[in-house]
Amino acid sequence: MLLFITFIGVLLIGYLAQTAGLCMYRGVNLWMRGKREFLIAILLSGVFAWVAAFYAYFAHLPTAFITLNVSPWLVLGGLLFGLGTAFNKGCGVSTLGKLTRGDLTMLATISGWLLGWYIQTKWGGQIDTKQSVATSLSSYILLMIFSFAILVWVLIGNKQRIRLWLQLMTIGLVAGFLFLIEPKWPPSGLLNHIAVALTSNLPQQWPSLNQYLLFAGLLMGMFVSVFRAKRFGLLLPSFKQIVVHLTAGTLMGIGASLAAGGNDAQLLLAMPTLSLSSFITVASMLFGIWCGIRIKIKFTS
Repeated sequence: MLLFITFIGVLLIGYLAQTAGLCMYRGVNLWMRGKREFLIAILLSGVFAWVAAFYAYFAHLPTAFITLNVSPWLVLGGLLFGLGTAFNKGCGVSTLGKLTRGDLTMLATISGWLLGWYIQTKWGGQIDTKQSVATSLSSYILLMIFSFAILVWVLIGNKQRIRLWLQLMTIGLVAGFLFLIEPKWPPSGLLNHIAVALTSNLPQQWPSLNQYLLFAGLLMGMFVSVFRAKRFGLLLPSFKQIVVHLTAGTLMGIGASLAAGGNDAQLLLAMPTLSLSSFITVASMLFGIWCGIRIKIKFTS
């Protein structure tokens, strides 16, 4: 029953992420054109994570939310992830979204992402970025007050604002409970486990069957959204696109490994703790995306 509930949760997240067009690359692109609300909504998508945190606190359950120490590795990881995202024209979640819409170029990105995790795990060693103290209850109380203030502001807005923000905040709310049940449900967690298993040659390091099922559920939710919107169209990559996206995915994989997770983990797991390191990491990701966009503009103009 617990697995079924978790599967429905990731199915819903996949559907909402695809419907809302969740993508940090898109958000930065719109910001650079003066349209800032979409990126702000993405950055605040985890504001209702306090609901899961409170449940864990009063139910005496271990929390999956992470508070990291500030580290230069997090900054470097964020920058590399951001650069890879810009060259890929999509973050981790939107890569899967494009794949379910029929863009087979994203298979090169996913392969590169796995390669990046493998490279970091094989030759970079285990970089300790998780030594931390538990997040205080006062932080979640502050987040609760902030989230209700945002909700009031959203509900007095127009229909477009209400739809966008409620979709993204629902993702954060559902993800908070999923992290309590299966902390490794995000795609970055699955790829991390595969990379560790490949480097250690230990069968027990491979992802569990549940992780594969939840990954399939995420893709299924995205595909349902694509089917309803009739947006599917098969796109075959050229050799140049394969090289570019394989390289971009490798940067994303190395960056996610150094930054203790991709943008999914940072937005939904780390930032709700209100830790300084999470804001610095996400800021470095955004800066990396901005730099990547500027580099592409310079060399294509």
